[in-house]
Amino acid sequence: MLVILNIAHGSKEHALFAGIAIGSVLGLEAMFAGPICGASMDPARYIGPAIVSGHLEDLWVYIIAPMAGAALAVPLWKYLKPTNNG
Repeated sequence: MLVILNIAHGSKEHALFAGIAIGSVLGLEAMFAGPICGASMDPARYIGPAIVSGHLEDLWVYIIAPMAGAALAVPLWKYLKPTNNG
């Protein structure tokens, strides 16, 4: 989320590399986080099969975590972004 916020509010030059930046972050997440926990980065990829199979024990994580991550990323991004105070 931080990468997307930075690119969305950056200059036009940042937008040219948006695909590379976002793709790189997703690739690193898949290479390192995937093998460690085996989780999917796409909540819909877990929610659908969990509902169909009836295994709803861990479903709350896939619903709450994306919203919590985005809610925490916005204040962190505002804190980290440089200000233009002359």
